[in-house]
Amino acid sequence: MKAETSRWHYDLNLLFPALLLVGIGIVMVYSASSAIALKRYGTDIYFVKKQALYAIIGLVALITMRQIPYKLFKIMAYPLLFGTIGLLLVLKFSGLGITAGGAQRWIRVAGFSFQPAEFAKFALIVYLSDSMSRKGEKLKDFYIGFVPHLMVLGVLCFLVMLQPDFGSAVILFAIAWIMMFIGGVRIKHLAVALLPVLPAIYFVGITAEYRLKRIISFLDPWKYHTNEGYQIVHSLMAFGTGGIWGTGIGRGYQKLFYLPEPHTDFIISVIGEELGLVGVIIILALFSVVIWRGIIIAKKVKDPFGAYLATGITVMIALGVCVNIMVATGMLPTKGLTLPLLSYGGTSLLINMAAIGILLNIEAGAGFESKG
Repeated sequence: MKAETSRWHYDLNLLFPALLLVGIGIVMVYSASSAIALKRYGTDIYFVKKQALYAIIGLVALITMRQIPYKLFKIMAYPLLFGTIGLLLVLKFSGLGITAGGAQRWIRVAGFSFQPAEFAKFALIVYLSDSMSRKGEKLKDFYIGFVPHLMVLGVLCFLVMLQPDFGSAVILFAIAWIMMFIGGVRIKHLAVALLPVLPAIYFVGITAEYRLKRIISFLDPWKYHTNEGYQIVHSLMAFGTGGIWGTGIGRGYQKLFYLPEPHTDFIISVIGEELGLVGVIIILALFSVVIWRGIIIAKKVKDPFGAYLATGITVMIALGVCVNIMVATGMLPTKGLTLPLLSYGGTSLLINMAAIGILLNIEAGAGFESKG
């Protein structure tokens, strides 16, 4: 009887804000993309139809992941990792990759496209959760608890950088660094990892002309408002126009071919213009609840693998939120990263909704254990 009750238990404090974010995202994707969709494809519902379809698939994935015991992912750690590496290789070398905006980040199969870098984040989290839970105190050993994880991270980051996708590579590194820090890897070992990374980031930044221009324009976007600073300037203008209460859903101005990719990278800017400061605060509050529940679940579960898995998922969502919003508000150089659960993007939405389902499964298991 206990098992059956646990099977159908859902943490509404996590589920409700997550689904509300998805619902708000569908509405705002339509508002942000209708003009672009009408011009490009002759119908204003082109993007929102796809987003709604992926939301339905994501809901199925969420429910499925809630029902599948999370401990099965221990068995899947290496198949997921090698499968993801295979996808990244296929993307770059098979001819199936789709190039858009100067980057080859999507694979198209049977009319559907997906982004392997999103799978890489999840595969890394599962791999680290399995590896760190097995090693225990040996995590403090440099050659056992640090070097193997750094090697796997290096392979994933290298393949992602080939696309090129600098933003996702940074997110992968941040996820691994934070998870290892929480897992107990020595600070001096983690500091060693930063020594080659910082010069590498500098080198990558200055060798690609468009990245260098992004960094320069980030420092003073208004000075470069007609070229490299264009996105940030119009994003800030959207927030400024929205004021406290916003202009109203559908009445935004910057999405009308001024703000590039308003339905993906800059959807929070459209929200800021149409729903105002109040709308942005509500979005931040919903994300805060999701992240807070993730932290509580990670602390509550007794199983080390479950704790690391919940930690990694929470870190992935939190980093996605922070980086996207910081870019939109001019606190970071522009990156092509979506806002979890809200932005248009099928792979991101599917992975994040499935991740919420895994969190729900871990929470149910943690709650059941604590009662028993």
